[in-house]
Amino acid sequence: MTRVEATAEAIVSRIGTRAARVAALPGELAIEVADADLLAVCRELRDLPEFAFEQLVDLSGIDYLDYGRSEWTTAAATTTGFSRGVDRDSPREERASKTRFAVVYHLLSVSRNTRLRLRCHCPAGEPPMLDSVTDIWASADWYEREAFDLYGILFRGHPDLRRILTDYGFIGHPFRKDFPLSGNVEVRYDPARGRVVYEPVSIEPRVTVPKVIRKDRVPEAPGGGGNV
Repeated sequence: MTRVEATAEAIVSRIGTRAARVAALPGELAIEVADADLLAVCRELRDLPEFAFEQLVDLSGIDYLDYGRSEWTTAAATTTGFSRGVDRDSPREERASKTRFAVVYHLLSVSRNTRLRLRCHCPAGEPPMLDSVTDIWASADWYEREAFDLYGILFRGHPDLRRILTDYGFIGHPFRKDFPLSGNVEVRYDPARGRVVYEPVSIEPRVTVPKVIRKDRVPEAPGGGGNV
């Protein structure tokens, strides 16, 4: 039995229905827990000897606003698909009213040489919020600040939850799927004032559609060389 499967069996035995296994790449293990069980499950994953996940090596937010709405069904060029920048017809409010945001925790057991990915969805509503795991893994401090800064996810009990990557006075959360591609403000240095100033964005919003070269539309090269 591999270490991954041994860990999976231990999760079923010790944590039970509080942790559901989810799809992952071969050789990897991923589970999902409810927000109400997050802290208890994380403590068990750290403290129980069959897990011993001493380190939180990464934490990231996820925005599922447009999840499952892609029209791309083939690897070849298509006339029915759209790019990330094209407006969708169905209202985004359908996803926004559900569990739009989630947080993923990447755990490492140095003593057992195993890794685990844990996902927890934030309860529906604005702002999204989960309990902080800084009391369990101190490394979560800056990671949770990044998730707050980029996604607007609040972490209940965090000792110093404030922006860490964006500028002072930044408006919005840039990793949200509904954040404008051109941003909300632009920054420049004003030599007359002797300081940096913020102004409304002067870039005209536009749809970003990638150019696709279809194999059946590529002209022949001079001399009959065929497609290039």
